[in-house]
Amino acid sequence: IEDLHSSLYFVNASLQEVVFASTTGTSVPCPAGGAPPASLRWYLATGEEIYDVPGIRHVHPNGTLQIFNFLPSSFSKLIHDNTYYCTAENPSGKIRSQDVHIKAVSREPYTVRVADQKAMRGSVAVFKCIIPASVEAYVTVVSWEKDTVSLSSGQRYLITSTGALYILDVLPEDGLNNYRCTTRHRYTGETRQSNSARLIVSDPTNAEPGILDGFDHREVMINHRVELPCKASGFPAPKYRWLKDNSPLEPDSRFRQTITGLLIESAQPSDSGTYVCEVWNSYGNAEVMGRLYVKRKKPLVVSPRKVKGSVGSKVSLSCSVSGSDEYELSWYRNGEIIYPGNNVRFTGLNRENLIVEGMSKSDGGAYQCFARKGKMSAQDFVQVILEDGTPKILSSFSEKVVNPNEPVFLVCNVKGTPPPRCTWSLDDDPVIKDSHHHLGHYETHEGHVISQLNVTHTQVQDGGVYRCTCSNSAGVVYHQARINVRGRASIRPMKNITAIAGRDAFVHCRVIGYPYYSIKWYKNSALLPFNHRQRAFENNGTLKLSNVQQVDAGEYNCKVMVQPNKMDSQSVHVRVRVPPYIQPFEFQRFTIGQRVFIPCVVMSGDRPLDITWQKDGRPIPASLGVTVDNIDFTSSLRISNLTPDHNGNYTCIARNEAAAVEHQSQLIVRVPPQFVVQPEDQDGIYGKTVTLNCSAEGYPPPTIVWEHSKGAGVPQFQPIPLNSGSRIQLLSNGSLLIKHVLEDDSGFYLCKVSNDVGADVSKSMYLTVKIPAMITSYPNTTLATQGEEKRMSCIAHGEKPIMVRWEKEERIINPETSRYVVTVKEVADEVISTLVIMPTVREDSGFFSCHAINSFGEDRGIIQLTVQEPPDPPEVEIREVKDRTIALRWTMGFDGNSPITGYDIECKNKSASWLSAQVTKDVSPQLNQATIIDLHPSSTYNIRMVAKNIIGNSNPSNELTITTDEHLNGLGKRLNVPPQKHLQNGVIRGYQVGYREYSPGGSHQFTIISVDTTGDTTESIILDNLKKFTQYSVVVQAANRAGTGPSSQQVVTKTLEDVPSRPPENVLAVAKSPEVISLSWMPLPREALNGNLQGYRVIYWANLPDGELGEIRNVTTNQPSLELDGLEKYTNYSIQVLAFTNAGDGVRSEQIYVRTKEDVPGPPAGVKAAASSSSVVFVSWLPPLKLNGIIRKYIVFCSNLFSGSEFEASPDAYFYRIPNLARNRQYSIWVVAVTAAGHGNNSEKITVEPLAKAPARILTFNGTVTTPWMKDIVLPCKAVGDPPPTIKWLKGNTNGTPTPVLVDGRRSVHTNGSFIIRTVKAEDSGNYSCVASNNWGSDEITLNLQVQVPPDQPRLTVTKTTTTSITLSWIPGDNGGSSIRGYILQYSEDNSEQWGSFPISPSERSYRLENLKCGTWYKFTLTAQNAVGPGRISEIIEAKTHGKEPQFAKEHELFTSINSTRARLNLVGWNNGGCPITSFVLEYRAVDSPTWTTAQRTSLTKSYILYDLQEATWYELQMKVTNSAGSAEKRVTFATLNADGSNMSGSGGLKMVVTITSILVVAVLVFIMLMVLKRRRREQRLKRLRGDNEFFSLISSSKNTRTPDTVNKQQQTLRMHIDIPRAQLLIEERDTMETIDDRSTVLLTDNDFGEANKQKSSTVTHTVHYQSLSQATGPLVDVSDARPGTNPTARRTAKAGPAAARSRYASQWTLNRPHPTSSSHTLTTDWRLPTPRATGSVDKESDSYSVSPSQDTDRARSSMVSTESASSTYEELARAYEHAKMEEQLRHAKFTITECFISDTSSEQMTAGTNDYTDSLTSSTPSESGICRFTASPPKPQDVSRVMNMAVPKAHRPGKEVHTNTRLPEKGVCIHLIYHPICRHITVCLGPLIISVVGGVPS
Repeated sequence: IEDLHSSLYFVNASLQEVVFASTTGTSVPCPAGGAPPASLRWYLATGEEIYDVPGIRHVHPNGTLQIFNFLPSSFSKLIHDNTYYCTAENPSGKIRSQDVHIKAVSREPYTVRVADQKAMRGSVAVFKCIIPASVEAYVTVVSWEKDTVSLSSGQRYLITSTGALYILDVLPEDGLNNYRCTTRHRYTGETRQSNSARLIVSDPTNAEPGILDGFDHREVMINHRVELPCKASGFPAPKYRWLKDNSPLEPDSRFRQTITGLLIESAQPSDSGTYVCEVWNSYGNAEVMGRLYVKRKKPLVVSPRKVKGSVGSKVSLSCSVSGSDEYELSWYRNGEIIYPGNNVRFTGLNRENLIVEGMSKSDGGAYQCFARKGKMSAQDFVQVILEDGTPKILSSFSEKVVNPNEPVFLVCNVKGTPPPRCTWSLDDDPVIKDSHHHLGHYETHEGHVISQLNVTHTQVQDGGVYRCTCSNSAGVVYHQARINVRGRASIRPMKNITAIAGRDAFVHCRVIGYPYYSIKWYKNSALLPFNHRQRAFENNGTLKLSNVQQVDAGEYNCKVMVQPNKMDSQSVHVRVRVPPYIQPFEFQRFTIGQRVFIPCVVMSGDRPLDITWQKDGRPIPASLGVTVDNIDFTSSLRISNLTPDHNGNYTCIARNEAAAVEHQSQLIVRVPPQFVVQPEDQDGIYGKTVTLNCSAEGYPPPTIVWEHSKGAGVPQFQPIPLNSGSRIQLLSNGSLLIKHVLEDDSGFYLCKVSNDVGADVSKSMYLTVKIPAMITSYPNTTLATQGEEKRMSCIAHGEKPIMVRWEKEERIINPETSRYVVTVKEVADEVISTLVIMPTVREDSGFFSCHAINSFGEDRGIIQLTVQEPPDPPEVEIREVKDRTIALRWTMGFDGNSPITGYDIECKNKSASWLSAQVTKDVSPQLNQATIIDLHPSSTYNIRMVAKNIIGNSNPSNELTITTDEHLNGLGKRLNVPPQKHLQNGVIRGYQVGYREYSPGGSHQFTIISVDTTGDTTESIILDNLKKFTQYSVVVQAANRAGTGPSSQQVVTKTLEDVPSRPPENVLAVAKSPEVISLSWMPLPREALNGNLQGYRVIYWANLPDGELGEIRNVTTNQPSLELDGLEKYTNYSIQVLAFTNAGDGVRSEQIYVRTKEDVPGPPAGVKAAASSSSVVFVSWLPPLKLNGIIRKYIVFCSNLFSGSEFEASPDAYFYRIPNLARNRQYSIWVVAVTAAGHGNNSEKITVEPLAKAPARILTFNGTVTTPWMKDIVLPCKAVGDPPPTIKWLKGNTNGTPTPVLVDGRRSVHTNGSFIIRTVKAEDSGNYSCVASNNWGSDEITLNLQVQVPPDQPRLTVTKTTTTSITLSWIPGDNGGSSIRGYILQYSEDNSEQWGSFPISPSERSYRLENLKCGTWYKFTLTAQNAVGPGRISEIIEAKTHGKEPQFAKEHELFTSINSTRARLNLVGWNNGGCPITSFVLEYRAVDSPTWTTAQRTSLTKSYILYDLQEATWYELQMKVTNSAGSAEKRVTFATLNADGSNMSGSGGLKMVVTITSILVVAVLVFIMLMVLKRRRREQRLKRLRGDNEFFSLISSSKNTRTPDTVNKQQQTLRMHIDIPRAQLLIEERDTMETIDDRSTVLLTDNDFGEANKQKSSTVTHTVHYQSLSQATGPLVDVSDARPGTNPTARRTAKAGPAAARSRYASQWTLNRPHPTSSSHTLTTDWRLPTPRATGSVDKESDSYSVSPSQDTDRARSSMVSTESASSTYEELARAYEHAKMEEQLRHAKFTITECFISDTSSEQMTAGTNDYTDSLTSSTPSESGICRFTASPPKPQDVSRVMNMAVPKAHRPGKEVHTNTRLPEKGVCIHLIYHPICRHITVCLGPLIISVVGGVPS
C-alpha cells in the first residue's frame, strides 16, 4: 500500500487497463481507500455514476466493480469497452482514481501467416509469425513447428521473446522443411496455426547486409527486461554496433549483445531514447532504428507535499511530470474538475501550476493533478488544510508617559490570512497623516504585518487613547492603550449622545495632559454611579449605562482634578429614544380561493412611526391585488381571493428615529395535485434506455412515487427502490428513467402523485420490452470431409420477425447457389437457421458467420469450418544420381488440414507400367529425403511419390525420369572442349562469366554469371554492383550440352575512383586548454575510401551563447588526429570530419560537441556609477566581452583616500546599491568578474561623488538589443537622481529627427522606465533614445533594436545530373539577422505528392541526392533555418536524371532468320535509353488465332528464338520494353516458311503484299499533308515574326490578339530554355557607365509589357553581356534537364493536351552587384534612374552584375547571387527584351547575343551574332533538346564610343499605321531574330538591317 496521507490513499495506483474475455467476465477492486473507511463509488469517464445491471454489471459494497460474462449479442460499448474511475470520500475530502479502461474481448475471425524466407548457407534465417493488427495486442506466439515436429530453443534453433524463429548456421537441408507457427489468444484462449513457409537456401555470395529482424518502437516498465532485435543477412557475415541517441552505447553490465540483438536487464528511465543498430560488411551497410520508452510507475508529483492555509489565503500547487512532455494535465478538487475563474488560475505551458487566491472554507480538501496520454493516465494529490485566518495581534504597545516634543513610536504586529490591513485612531478619531504623524506598514517573510505610527514633536493634544484596528475577510481585532503627554490636563470637547432604550450606552471623557489626579461623573450634581445600571471607569474616564431607560436622559458632567484643589469639567447631553416593537403574527393554513386578513401592530416605540410591507424581500406587486391599510400604529394586509401567486414570505417593517424592526411570516396557499403529463403505454428496447413520462403540479410541490407490477397479468404493484447509482432513477420532473432495459422490466407501472392537499392522483401504463435479435447457440469450430455434405446451425432469439443471414468471411452467401442451401424453422420463441453445404470443397475452409437481424438489433455467431481432404502430392526433385543409386528429396505440399501420416515412393523402369512399380510404403512424415538403391547403371527410371493422411492418399507427384550414370570401371574421364569452331563438338549454348576481386594469391572466390549465347561473333556483358576503385579479374567459359569448357585467361581491370562512402568513425574530441581542442579518429577502411586518400578535412564552428553560429572553418590533415588551436575560451564547438579523395569530399561524420576549458574572464565591458542621494551611489556594469567561463560572481570595489570596501554581487546582477557613503567625498569604483579559474581583470575606474541634489543619470548602457520577431521585448532604462528623474522615450526617424514613441496596446512605458514592445515586428527595428531628467540635470542613451526574422529563401540551382543522382547547389539569402542553423532539402518525384526531406549542415552549399530513378523528373525545394525558425521555401526547381525510355533503332533488322517452325529475333536494336531495362514482354499469335503466347523477362538478351511455330503461317508479334523512364512498344507481322523451306505463296502472300502497299500509300499521303500544313504555318509565322521590334511587340501583345488555337500552338512551340553559367549582366550607356544599386529589383509583369506598347517614344537600346567565366571555373555545365523556376504542376498539365503550356514560377529578375559601390541608385520597375549623370562622365571601371530569377517581391536582399541555369518561355524572354529596349534611360545601350542553340527535334548547332564585341565563342552541342546558351567576353574598350550614334526603330503602337525606314549601322549593332516554323529554330543575325513596318505588319 502506498500510504500517501493519513486519511486518503491509493491501493493500486498503477491500475490503468483491464482486458478480459467476454466468456469469463472480470472484477475490478476500487484502487482507492481511506481511514476512517471511505465511501467508494464508480463512475464513467463522463462523470456519470454507474448503475447496476442485473446479470451484467454490479458494484459490491466493498467497492469492487464486477462485469459478468456475456454473449456477443449483449455487448454494450457503454459497459464493456469504456473508461471508468473510482472515488473515495470521507470527512477529510474526496479523491478519484486514475482512469481505468475496461475492455471486453470477444472471439473474432483472424488468421496468422508466415512468409517464405531466403538465406545463405552458414548464415542465419529469421521467420516471423505475422499476426493481424486488430488482434496483435492479444495474440502471442506459443510454438513453432518444422514439418510436424515442434521446435524449441536449442543449438541451432532459437525462439525469441517477440515470437520470431531464428535458424542458426543454415544448412542446405533446412530448405527442404516446412515451418509454421502456432498462436494463442491471451484472453479467449483460441489457438491458430499458420500456413507452411519454406526456406530458400543459396550458396554464400558477396552481398551487402539486409535487415531480417528489427524494431521501431518498444515500451517496457521500469526494472523489467527488454530485448531490442537486430539481425541482418549478408556475406561476409556483417558486424554490429549499437548507438543510443547518436552516441556509441556506454559500457554497462545491464547491456548485453546477443545473437538476436541487444538485451537490456532492469531497464531504467535513462535508457529511454533512440537506438540505432549499425550493420556493415565490406559490401555495404544497413541499420535498424527504433525508440525505447521506459515507463515509470508514477511519473507525476504534486508539490508542496503538505499545504496549510487559512480562509482568504493563497495556495499555489505545482504538478511536475517526468519522462514526457506530451501529457495533458487537469486539476481536480475533491474529485471535481477545477476550471479557471475569478480566484482560480493556471500558469505554465501545460497548466502545471494551480493558484487559488482568497481561499474559502469550501476550498479545502484533496487536490489532484492528472496527466493523461491516450488511454494512459497518472495522478498525484495533496491535502489542503485550511486554518482559522482571523487576525491575531502578536505584539503591541502599552500605556506610557512622554514629555512634550519627545517622539512616540507605536507598533502593532499582527498575523492573519489574508494579510490584515490596520488603521489607527486617537480617542475614536482617525489619525490623520501629516508632518508629525507618520504611518507605515510592511510584511515580514513569515507573513506577519507590522503597522507603525510615529509621532514626532509630541504635543499635549497628542495624548489620549490610541487604538490599532486590524481586519481582513476573516475578522477584526484591535488593541488600544493610553499615551500620556506631560502638560496641563484638560478635557476634549464631547458631542451629545443619542442612546437607544433597552441597549447599553457608553460616554467617554477624553482627558489630555499629564498628570491628572481623578476623573468623576455627575448627573444633577449627584456623583455616579447611583444605581446598578451605571458604572464609571475612573482610570480612563468612561461611563457605561446598561439597559438604557427613559430616565437616563439628561445632562452628564465629567470633572477632572488637574491639580490639587483645581478641577476642569465638560458636560454632555444624553437623549434616549425608544425603538418600535411589533406584536408577533403568523399566517394560518390557507387553501386556494380563501380570504386573508393579517394585522401588524406596533405596541411601543417613539413616534412618528413608518410601517411598510414586503413580499420575499421586495415591495408587494400591485398585480397581486393585496390591500394594505395603515391606521396610526397599525397596518394590515387584505387578500380577497387567494391564488398560488400569493405564496411567499411577508414582512412588516416599522421604523422610527431610534431603529427599524421587522417581523416575517410565510403565507402558503395549498393547491391539490394534478397531472401535467400522464403516463402512457410505451415500448422499450432491451439494453437501451427508456423514459416513462409522468409530471404533476400542485402546492406544496407534489411527491411522485412509481410502483411496478411484473408481467401482463392482474397488476400487483410494488414500490420501486430508488438508490443513488441505481439503474432506475427518478428524474426531477417526476419521470422514471430506466437504463439498460431488461426483460424483467416489462409490466405495469403506476405513477402516484400526492402533496397532502386534497386527494392523491395516480395513473398506470404498460411497458413492453422489445428484444433485439440474439444468437444464443452455434458451434465455434467444426470439421467436414471434402466432397461430403456439411450442416451448420445457429439458434436466434428475439422479437419476431427475425431474419438470419449467412456470410463467408464478410461475403454474403446466396442461398440460391447450387452448393449452399439455407433452411429456417421456428421452435417456440427461437429461430433455427441451418446452412447446408453440398458437397464441401477445399475453399470452404474458413470462417462462416450467421447474422440474426430484427427491427431492434443485430447479432452474429462465428463458426470456423475446417474441410479435411487427402493431401496434395509432394514436390520431388533429384538430389544426386550415381550408377546404382538415385537420391531424392521432396517438399511437403498442402496436408489437407490433417497431419501427414506417411509417404509412398514408387519406382519403375521407363518401359514398364506403374502396376509393376516397386513401392516403398509409409516413409516417416518427418523425413524429406531418401535414396533408392540397387539400380542398374545407364538405365532410365520413372519415380513418383504419394502423400497420405487419415482422409486418404494424394494424387501421384510429378513424375521424374532419370538415367543412372555409366559404370566407368576406373577408365572414364571428362573431355574439356575448347570453344574454337572446329573443336566445339556441339552447339555453344551459353557462357559462364566469373569475376572476383583481384589479389596476387587469388584468395577470393569467383562470382559466376550464366549468359545465353546470341550467336554473334562478339558477346558482351556489363558487370554492375561492383566495389568502387577496386581491381577485378574476369574469366569466361563456354558451355555446350556436354558441359563447361576451360576458362579463358584472366583479364584484370579496375573500377573508377569516387568520393569516400563513409565518414571517419570514433571521432573523439578533448579540450586540452581554453584555446586548444585535440581530435582523433579511426582511419577510414580501404573498402570505404573508393579511391586514393588525399587527406582528412575537419570542419568546425563555434556555437555562441546567444544561439548564433560562429564562422565555419575547415582545416586539412594527412593524419587521423589534429589539434585545433586559437579557439575561443570556454566555447562550445561543433566538429565534423570527412575524408577526401581526388574525386572530392566524402561523407561528414555526425556532429560532436566539445567545449574549451574555462579561463579567467575579461574585464567588464563597461561600468557606470551615479549618485541617487547624499549617501547612496548606484553602480552598473556590462558582462565581459570574453566570459571565458561561467561567471560565479562580481566584486564591486569602492575606495577613497581613507578607506576601501568591496561588495559581492550575484552573477546575474548588473546593478549594485552602495549605501552609507559620505556626502561630497569622491569615491573610485571598479568591478571584477570571477569564474572558477579566478578573478578577471579590473574594469575601468569610475569616480563618483554622493550629492544631495543628484542630477539625473542613466545606469543602462548604449548598445544593440537583438530579438526574434513576434516576441515581447523590454528596452531597459534604469535612471537615478534626487529627485527621481522622469523618463521619456524617442525613436529615430529617417529624416534624422527623433520623435516620441507611439504608446498603444502594443507599446507601453513601464513605471521603472523600461519601454515594452509586445509581439515585436520587423518595422520596430531602429534607434530608441531614453532621456532622463530632473531639476539638476539630464542624461540620454540610445539603444539600437534589431529584430531578427526567419531567413530569406535560398537560390537553388542544379549543377550536375547523372542517371541515378542529382547535385544541387544554392546560395543563401538574407539570414534575417541570425546566422543560418541549417537547411531542409525536400524532394519529390514529379508525378508524386510524397515528399522526402534531408537536414543539411549550415556550412554546406551543395548536396548530392543518390539512388534516384533513371530518366525521371524530380522536384526540389530548400528552406533555411535560423534561431527564429524556418524561412520561406525556395522556388521549386525541377531536374531530370539522365536517360530516357527505350527505343528500337531503325537500322537494325528485327529478324535474323525465319524457317518453317522457328524465328530468331535480333534484340540488339533495342536501345535502353541510358536506363537499365526492367521488363521485357514479348507476345505473338497466328493472325487467325485469338490467343497470344507470352514471354516475360526482367532483362533483355541479344536474341530470342520463337519455337514451335506453324509452317506457312502469318504471325503477329508485339514487344514492350520498359525501364524506369518509360516504356516502348513495337508491333510487326511475319510469316513462317513452307515445310520445304520455300516462301509462302497463294492468297496469303498476295493479301500481305496488298496490305503493305496500302500502308505505304497511306503513309505517303499523310506525309504530304503534313508538309503542306507545316509550310503554311511557316509562312504565317514568318509574316508575324519578321522584323525586330515588331516581332517582339507582337509576341508581347499576343495574349490579347491571338485566338485560343493560335495561343495553344505557340505555347507548344515557342519555348526556349536559357542556360547562363555563372552569368553576369553589364548595362552600359553611351557616355556614362551607370551603376545599379545591388538592391535593385526589376519586376517584369504582364502589366509592364502592356504599358511598353503605350509609350509615346522609344529610342533605347541595351548592351547585355553574358560574360562567360567558364575558362576560370571549368567547362560549361550542361544542365539541359534542369528546369529551375517552373511550376511542377504546369508540366504535368502540358502532357494532357496542346493547350497546356509550361508557366514560370515567377517572372521576376533580380540584378545583384557583386562588390560594393560608391554610389547607389535604385532601378525601379519603370527603370527611371533617380540621378542621371552629366553627359561625358565616364567611370574608371565598369560595374558587373549577376542575374537570377527571384521571388523576392516584398524585400530587397543585398546578397551576391551566381546563377548557373535559368528557364523561361520564349515569349517571356521576348517580352523582357522588348521592355528593356523601349526604356529611355538605356537608349545608348547595346544588346549582343553571341551564341544560341535551339533545337526541339535535332541536335543541330546554329551559331550567330559574332561581331566586334565578341572576342571568343565556345562551341558545344547540347545533349538534350531545348537548350539555349549565351557566352561572350567583355567588350573592347575602344568600342564603347561606337554606340553613341546608334539609331533604333521607334516602338510600334497598335491601332495606328506606322511607316518606319531606319538604317542601322553597317557593323552588327542590332539583333534580327528569325523563328523557323518548320525546323523550330531561331537564327540570330547581327548585321545591317532595314525594318519597314506598314499598318502594323512587319515587311
